[in-house]
Amino acid sequence: MLSKVAVALSEPLAMFEFGVVCEVFGLDRTMDGLPAFDFRVCGAEPGRPLRSTTPGVTVTPEYGLADVIDADLVAIAAFHVSGIDDPANTPVVDAVRAAAAAGATILTVCSGAFMAGAAGLLDGRTCTTHWKYVDQLAARFPAATVDPDVLFVDEGNLVTSAGTAAGIDACLHLVRRELGSAAANGIARRMVVPPQRDGGQRQFIERPVADCESEGLGEILHWLSENLELQHTVDDLAARAMMSTRTFARRFAAETGTTPVKWLTNQRVLLAEQLLEESDLGLEQIAARAGFGSGALLRHHFQKLVGIAPTEYRRRFGARPESA
Repeated sequence: MLSKVAVALSEPLAMFEFGVVCEVFGLDRTMDGLPAFDFRVCGAEPGRPLRSTTPGVTVTPEYGLADVIDADLVAIAAFHVSGIDDPANTPVVDAVRAAAAAGATILTVCSGAFMAGAAGLLDGRTCTTHWKYVDQLAARFPAATVDPDVLFVDEGNLVTSAGTAAGIDACLHLVRRELGSAAANGIARRMVVPPQRDGGQRQFIERPVADCESEGLGEILHWLSENLELQHTVDDLAARAMMSTRTFARRFAAETGTTPVKWLTNQRVLLAEQLLEESDLGLEQIAARAGFGSGALLRHHFQKLVGIAPTEYRRRFGARPESA
């Protein structure tokens, strides 16, 4: 159960990434029916202001490292990577290591992965960090497998995320994994964040809302999202958008970063995820509602994009309590 969340601060601290963790786990949203977390900002010396990478801004932790060690989730916000060699941060490394040994889940945002590496938590595991630091992370921790192409990596009790906004994806993923989609969706709505992104990774992410700069294409994507059960061709979509097929395909790729066929497949898989979580429909029924036509085709695409079979996904994430 995800209850006590501790942020382990090192300096110089990156304010945005710290703010991401505070926004997801630190605000009281119980009036909206969302879960409350016992949220604690921790440092080696409670009450001593810590430098940030923003000139003139400091953060003063209220709690000490004992609250890191017995937390359910320990979040490590980004900091300037040179700080990993600062002896002042050694007690934080030790606390993170002790918390992991005690069973805590460790979440790193951006360069926070270096702290997890210093604690010995990356060895033999896949992880990620900001693209600017992937080579440096791989060189410093050669026993780790650093994936530069993903927004975050879920290794069970270790979740590492890429730079800045990818931390939002990772935080919401953790909420969803532990407390269900309703809680993650509720927090995301309150934050008014952009849709979570696929990024080509095998992650259990929320269904994105169509969001494009072009008003005409945005309408097409919204219509597609509401009619996934129908069969669509690129020619038909281009005609609906009043464009040539070639122009439509080029415009679609420019604004969504993928092809119409891949976008549709991804949306259908994400709808299937939702139905597996929230309904007791059979696989063939879900396949029909999501536009795959057959359970075999659904299983093929689901396994390819999500990394596990639909039945296993339902076993892990289905029948979430309404209170979540």
